[in-house]
Amino acid sequence: MNNRQEKILGNIIEEYTQTANAVGSKILVEKYKIDASSATIRNDMAHLEKEGYLHQPHISAGRIPTDKGYRYFVESLMKDKELTKKEQMRLQEELLKLKAKNTRLSRTTAKLLSGISGNLAVSGVLEEGDFYDFGMSELLEQPEFKELDEVCKLAETLDYVDEMFEKIIRDIPEGETRIFIGEENPVKEISGCSMIVSPYKLKSGEKGVLALIGPKRMKYAKNKSLIEYVKKILGASFTIAILISI
Repeated sequence: MNNRQEKILGNIIEEYTQTANAVGSKILVEKYKIDASSATIRNDMAHLEKEGYLHQPHISAGRIPTDKGYRYFVESLMKDKELTKKEQMRLQEELLKLKAKNTRLSRTTAKLLSGISGNLAVSGVLEEGDFYDFGMSELLEQPEFKELDEVCKLAETLDYVDEMFEKIIRDIPEGETRIFIGEENPVKEISGCSMIVSPYKLKSGEKGVLALIGPKRMKYAKNKSLIEYVKKILGASFTIAILISI
């Protein structure tokens, strides 16, 4: 993939993340100012589709990213995105408020992550089997979840969330953040989703889980940064942060 094709792929992912609409060459020229003719851009898009990075849902439509396209973006194009000072302060203040109300840590963290990310958040301590989830209503507003079948699959998965996370984290080194996209998802029932997972420990040695679930066109860089910052302010706590996205 040459530099222009990388830029085209990155811009298509950025636009699709914002709009959930297939992206055409006109938008890439006019909005993203790619220095090439529409014909050249269309040829590049056709090449990216042939190589499996893009998909054309309809003959007359633009392109959308595939799982392979998202994977290339996450590994090769995505830049780390630090939370703004305002976002960091909000996280700290909200966590303190929730803790002051004597809310359980798992419940506090899930509610906080969901509220800021707009995704479904799951948080739990493995040894206690103590899991909470927030944000299903936010997912239902996304076009990817308009199909009742997708919602049912996700809801059923949450019924055995503790078992699911115990299996997922076995292969993830402590402190590492792992991103699963679409078919890579270890939870096959929600293979239409992407998932960001990052385990850590409480000072007591207990192991747990934090999670965020949403569309595959999720904001990977920001969500990854959000999870890692929450881990940071939790300090010696152990939780696993996961972002799942369709």
